[in-house]
Amino acid sequence: MFSFFKKKSKKEVLQEEHRKLLEEAYKMSSINRSKSDELVAKAAEIERKIEEIKE
Repeated sequence: MFSFFKKKSKKEVLQEEHRKLLEEAYKMSSINRSKSDELVAKAAEIERKIEEIKE
């Protein structure tokens, strides 16, 4: 009921950041390909951090 009071875990925060970076990369892909590639690389780095947390 009061899920908005619940503090997000580190994994949830990273997943949200990963999702936002991929959305931004998708938007930038038609405008600025190099910027899109940078955002995808950052998202991949965050994905590795998420995998480390799972283990």
